[in-house]
Amino acid sequence: MSLDLNTLLQDWPHESGSIKVRKILGLDGREKLQLRIDLGILQMEMTGRPDGHRPHNCESLLTYHQRRAARVEARDEEYELTADQCSELQQEGIQYYHRYLSLFQLNDFAGVIRDTERNLDLFQFVADHTDREELGWSFQQFRPYVLMMNTRAKASILLGDGKFADAMREIEGGRDAIQDFFQQSNFPELAQKSSEIAFLDEWLEEISSKRPLSKLEIMQREMETAIASELYERAAELRDAIKLLQTRGSKV
Repeated sequence: MSLDLNTLLQDWPHESGSIKVRKILGLDGREKLQLRIDLGILQMEMTGRPDGHRPHNCESLLTYHQRRAARVEARDEEYELTADQCSELQQEGIQYYHRYLSLFQLNDFAGVIRDTERNLDLFQFVADHTDREELGWSFQQFRPYVLMMNTRAKASILLGDGKFADAMREIEGGRDAIQDFFQQSNFPELAQKSSEIAFLDEWLEEISSKRPLSKLEIMQREMETAIASELYERAAELRDAIKLLQTRGSKV
């Protein structure tokens, strides 16, 4: 059998500026994820480590080091990662990046949440187990982007359920987490230049302008209109109805 991939690549051409993703059924009977890149196709497992490997019989290198660290620290000793180990962990993190980016294109938001939280755990683990600031920052510099993708996935689920207010709170929380990260870093000025914060602010504004008004908001606007029209009796009725609705809401 020919090893030439041209036929496969021609049947699924790459498009510059477009992220092309698909699911296929593997020879082992399990679903696989494929991502088209300019020079080929990346194929990933849907769960576990994306390349399907189990380093040291663990789900991932991160899991392996986490277990080793737990045993060492149980003896009141410090567990420190070497530069080579950090490099290996970073390469593994890139695999998860490719997968959560692909899953987002397929609206598999639960998978995006799983993989972004996994990489956030990776960043924190490295920060906790290396004294070399440049090694820690080589991971932490990606935290704003991963926080943004995690927020997008969580908010997208809420929007799909019609929970606009909850989605907006999720977006605000994600934006605040990114701002806090920059403020606590050595580069607080980067918050003003953050494309992640800018994106979440724009998305928040878009949702706010398009979302349907709640019953409470409709009544509040109607009351404002009644006051402006000097319909004070109607305004008083609406004011009482609003207080009652707020009281009921606070008891839920």
